[in-house]
Amino acid sequence: MIHVLVLMGGNSAEREVSLRTGLEVSKSLKNLGFKVTKFDPSNEQLSQIQVISPDIVFNALHGRFGEDGFIQGLLETYKIPYTHSGVLASALAMDKFFSKKIFESVGIKCTSGDVFVLDDFLSNEVMDFPYVVKPINEGSSVGVNIIFNKEDKINFKNNNNWSFGKKILVEKYIPGKELTVAIFKDKAIGVTEIEYHSKVYDYHAKYQKNSSKHYIPANISTNKYNEALDIGIRAHRSLGCRGITRADIRYDSNSGLDELYLMELNTQPGLTPISLFPEIASYAGINFDEIVDWLIRDAGCNK
Repeated sequence: MIHVLVLMGGNSAEREVSLRTGLEVSKSLKNLGFKVTKFDPSNEQLSQIQVISPDIVFNALHGRFGEDGFIQGLLETYKIPYTHSGVLASALAMDKFFSKKIFESVGIKCTSGDVFVLDDFLSNEVMDFPYVVKPINEGSSVGVNIIFNKEDKINFKNNNNWSFGKKILVEKYIPGKELTVAIFKDKAIGVTEIEYHSKVYDYHAKYQKNSSKHYIPANISTNKYNEALDIGIRAHRSLGCRGITRADIRYDSNSGLDELYLMELNTQPGLTPISLFPEIASYAGINFDEIVDWLIRDAGCNK
């Protein structure tokens, strides 16, 4: 029997989502006939992975240290096959600013922006309103804020509890629709449109039940739907990703420009009961066990 260790939890800002992903994956692996060991790095030393010596590691970690190349590099050192993308692709995708340089080099339009020292941003007007501020290397929209006007900037400064380092990514706000594209087996399999009532599609809106509505297929023209699919697969390939990914896109359908802008590529999409990736996969006729089984078969080193 193949022994799979499921990495889940950890200490990142996305711990709770990772635990939920890990539980769903563990149930699926047992259904598929694998021996399963659940492993939470916040409770155990990573060196114990070598002692346990699984055949494969299913990486269900989210956020820093789980999807930024750190754990991937460790597993490469241990020579234990693991799921999802490799060291370089994971590190590139997690750095939102640097990954955009690569996306733009292959002709993908991205939301424009720059990285600023936090103190400089707080004391100067670095961009015309409205704009979005976010950490350079967090996922699940952790730390994301939209600054529509001077009052928002003052409120952000006065309530500043920024815990994501000394730098901040500032991007031009794109009005319109929130879209996401799922990539499975090196193919874009569907586009979802996300409607939310909060100011920003943040961590709460993503993972609290009934905080957002998902429309699949997205309510956009066939041409724009196909364009979104193309952006997703080109982004995936440009970074050399493996396994599954999810491309987050803004569709400027309000200003008359009618353009799609890639915001980021997620190499460890959530696999919880309300996550976007399994929802899109289901629409494409792919059930949860198929996702998990293929990720195990796609596992490896030297990616």
